[in-house]
Amino acid sequence: MLSIALVVIGLVLLAVLAIRLRRGLRGLRRTTSMVTTAAGDRAGLLRARSAALGVAVARRRGPRKIHTIER
Repeated sequence: MLSIALVVIGLVLLAVLAIRLRRGLRGLRRTTSMVTTAAGDRAGLLRARSAALGVAVARRRGPRKIHTIER
């Protein structure tokens, strides 16, 4: 009878720990998703700024002259 009570108590404790672990993992998954989204947004903004800077530099240089070899 004592062993059955210990097994039941152990299973209850295991269930409680599993529920807490699941909640923690859910929060971790949510946080990971938010960080990934924020990093992607910042990377996109960085690419856009870099492209805009390239356009500004190209405009400042003026039209490019193409050197050709005439035969």
